[in-house]
Amino acid sequence: MRVIVPFDSCNPKTRLSEVLSPSEREGFATAMLADVLDAVDAAAESPTVLASGPVGIDAADTIVDERPLSTAVNDQLRTATEPVAVLMADLPLATASALDRLFSASGEVVLARGVGGGTNALVVRRPEFTVDYHDASYLDHLAIARDRGLAVEELDSYSLGIDVDEPADLAEVLLHTDGRSARWLRSAGFTLATDDGRVGVVRAERPAVEARE
Repeated sequence: MRVIVPFDSCNPKTRLSEVLSPSEREGFATAMLADVLDAVDAAAESPTVLASGPVGIDAADTIVDERPLSTAVNDQLRTATEPVAVLMADLPLATASALDRLFSASGEVVLARGVGGGTNALVVRRPEFTVDYHDASYLDHLAIARDRGLAVEELDSYSLGIDVDEPADLAEVLLHTDGRSARWLRSAGFTLATDDGRVGVVRAERPAVEARE
């Protein structure tokens, strides 16, 4: 199994801009990537980072491809000589057991959806399949697989379903993991808070130098 982890190293996680400065978004995105790579390693596979630019951590195998995500991933699928798994880099709750389920699922195409309708993880075992990452890509990928006559297995996994894009998603990280991403958030001053029964996050005031960044 070849495991590819796409990573946007150029201005990542823009939807977190209201709570994180540009340098902080880069640091947090890198921490989430490290969590995903740790989970892949724990599942006894070797990940390849497919990055849009230089990566701020040591990764065993990194490919830099500045093209759009779908184009870059499809090129990897087209040239593959073995099944390929594609995991998004913003899945800090990913675990080895969840990845074992993904990798061992028997479908020609295996899809793990995100809570917002995206495709957080997939496995491709047939060259006819191509990805199209935009909007509710999970539905698009179901349609692509079925239109090409490929057997699809849908994987229901909470730990693979939580991708971190919005400030509200940060609570999931602090609630459900003590990995690098959670430790990064705590070191940056984020803590859990409740408001009218809902769990969210609050942050200690950032230093003025960070606020002006």
